[in-house]
Amino acid sequence: MGLLSLLSSNPTAFVIIAVALLLSLTVHEFAHAYTADRLGDPTPRRFGRVTLNPLAHLDPFGALLLLVAGFGFAKPVPVNGGNLGRWGMLWVAAAGPLSNVLIALLAALLLKFLPLTQLSYTVLTTVLGINIVLAIFNLLPIPLLDGSRIVAALFPRTLGRALMEFEMQPYSFILVMVIIYFGRNQINGIINAVESWVLALFGIN
Repeated sequence: MGLLSLLSSNPTAFVIIAVALLLSLTVHEFAHAYTADRLGDPTPRRFGRVTLNPLAHLDPFGALLLLVAGFGFAKPVPVNGGNLGRWGMLWVAAAGPLSNVLIALLAALLLKFLPLTQLSYTVLTTVLGINIVLAIFNLLPIPLLDGSRIVAALFPRTLGRALMEFEMQPYSFILVMVIIYFGRNQINGIINAVESWVLALFGIN
């Protein structure tokens, strides 16, 4: 179910989730771009991606999917692996999910230790949940996701090579979208299990 279903039933929830999601995706993509830039690849800066401006990272089709289908994506950050090397690519891939982990951790700490109003509690729990989902989802070893790039860096001569060759195929995006759609129940199960564990760890209901 997409976000549009909330627009008429609960406009406040729609705004909170939409803004939290937009900012979380922006930080995720910025982390990729900033890490690549710091490691010596000028490509993200050349494309104007070393910025926290959400418009630089917004993908119209990915945003439409989020609104309609409940899952989507931001604009991938272009990088040149030749400038980064194997371990540079690993750190660039890991930077996005790690940024979401840090945001989730900050939200959890604020929820745990600060006195909050009902609105601030809702905002922080939304931010926490969204960033847990983004971190876990992107770490799945599915082609085109960060997890597959991490695997490719760790196993460059075997599984990694196969994953990279698959991503270069013109049909890879469509096939991955089909895989995610039909595997959404299993993916949601993994995400919900980890999210429940994290919330229990911090004693958050």
